[in-house]
Amino acid sequence: MTSLPTIPVRRGGLACLAALALGSTILTSCGAAEKTSVGTAAQENDGAITVENCGEKVTVDEPVTELYAYDGGIISIALAVGARENLVAVTGIARDQELLELAYPKDRVGELKVVGDEQPTLETVLALEPQLMFAGWNYGFSESRNLVPETVEEHGIETYLLSESCRQEDGDRGTMEAWTALRTDLLNIGELTGHGSEAKKVAADIDERREALESAPSLAKAPTAFLFDSGIDAIFTSGSFGAPQAIFDTAGVTNATADVEDTWTEVGWERLAAADPDVIYFVDYPGQSYEEKVKVLQAHPASRDLTAVKEQRFVNLPYAMWVSGPINIDAAEWVRRSVEHFGLAPESGIEPELDITELSSLTGNEWLR
Repeated sequence: MTSLPTIPVRRGGLACLAALALGSTILTSCGAAEKTSVGTAAQENDGAITVENCGEKVTVDEPVTELYAYDGGIISIALAVGARENLVAVTGIARDQELLELAYPKDRVGELKVVGDEQPTLETVLALEPQLMFAGWNYGFSESRNLVPETVEEHGIETYLLSESCRQEDGDRGTMEAWTALRTDLLNIGELTGHGSEAKKVAADIDERREALESAPSLAKAPTAFLFDSGIDAIFTSGSFGAPQAIFDTAGVTNATADVEDTWTEVGWERLAAADPDVIYFVDYPGQSYEEKVKVLQAHPASRDLTAVKEQRFVNLPYAMWVSGPINIDAAEWVRRSVEHFGLAPESGIEPELDITELSSLTGNEWLR
């Protein structure tokens, strides 16, 4: 690839992260007096585009035509807003490819250029030399692997962080409600890649489907859900700032770990036992299979006598449905379908738009077929 001219960047420094009250529509940079509407871009007099990302400004001189993205959820954001042709390369798509092909059948997902192994490296990024790298903290960026935005930007490559992964002052992730984080990224990536109008349509569609779910009839006491990503000694799950919180809220169920102010984190087995959830949801991806998770739950003393385990109220959904991305709304529709199937919510008449029964990689979930 020929060398690209460096895109002038104006960021507010590493600044304290954005403070955002849940449900608010205003992001405020701790180090600046100005306020910016969530997901809106400022068009500079010289044609440059500026968006706010994790409390800092990201500015490009013109729409980005060479975008590099990591992880299925992040790639789905680019695909959803119409930036397929802007994607010069991706990493970490293998486990989500079948789902993304199902969700975006016209986007030739299988033809995307895949670089590197499962995780991006600084060497991969520099060899690719994109204009913009779209990843997040623990979604590609990591101090332990020596891949951080500052290092990438030193080489003239701009970075955009997944908003769900924005870090709090103590290092935990999550500074805004998850639907707000997703909307921010859809609109920002849309503007940065020249697809602002399409991004607004996607956001409006999600809003409409959310409203339908949140208006659906409910029981006086909402059923409790526990997200079991994986676990042996401890359980990896998601707290109040993760996309699963938004999914469960919209589907009308209670997240058993809503009091944990983080996105993805570990909790002890006692949390699962104390929650005594009505349904246990699994994140389907390599590392611990569906069958292995079921065996762990059936054997562990903290979980083997739980009603959800005894009655096998398990729901297995793909990884890219749980991490922040536009397919979160499809996950919410399937969560609602699942609690209706188990008799834990009244019939809503809502049909999931994405038919995940076609996924050959998904095990378990005999109930949905």
